[in-house]
Amino acid sequence: MPFSKTLPALLLAAALLPAPARAQDDAETAYVVSNLLSVFYHELGHALIDVAALPVFGQEEDAADTASILLIDAIFEEETASEIALDAALGFAAEAELVGDDVPFWSEHGADMQRYFNLVCLFYGADPEQRVDFAQDLGLPDERAETCPDEFDLALASWGPVLDALVDTGGGDTIALDIEGAGLTQDVIGEEVRALNAEMRLPAAITVAVESCGEANGFYDPDDRRITICTEFEVHLREIAP
Repeated sequence: MPFSKTLPALLLAAALLPAPARAQDDAETAYVVSNLLSVFYHELGHALIDVAALPVFGQEEDAADTASILLIDAIFEEETASEIALDAALGFAAEAELVGDDVPFWSEHGADMQRYFNLVCLFYGADPEQRVDFAQDLGLPDERAETCPDEFDLALASWGPVLDALVDTGGGDTIALDIEGAGLTQDVIGEEVRALNAEMRLPAAITVAVESCGEANGFYDPDDRRITICTEFEVHLREIAP
């Protein structure tokens, strides 16, 4: 079965923490959870590029952003996926506001507002009939919206076979957990890793760590094959929550 939002195996993850957060009507917590998931799947994209030795034509950061959007679209049911995509887009907008006019064009990452519109475009392009309000509410220009279905199809053609192969191998224990302390970030990342291990197997083992690292960040270290989600990132997300 092609990797898409109809993939039944990964819909397990839709029942994880994002749903209780929204059931509590806690918009700030929902925003934090959404952005933690978006960043985690971005870093998982980096990890997959590494362990699967994937070719990258262009910036690897852009490829990891694309992987994150495709995974969110595929794993979560429509309502939850839309809420995660919305909050993640608002996260890019909030970061852009913090930066102001001092945009680091030298960075390996795209400018935050460019990442915002790329996220909106790809998520909309996955289901343009159902997500037209999503695109309009987030200000996607008509000129860009016209190309988004083709952009999504191209992204899926690139990442889809890779993700299909992971799921086709069945579950395993190729994603190890190294969690420091207890809290929302630890719960979200821990549950997500356990759900992924139940449904897929990576070509090589990686570790996902949640720990204090002195900065609000998330990153992948190819030398250690280790994704780190810093506990400070949750604090930062609460500070910039709309």
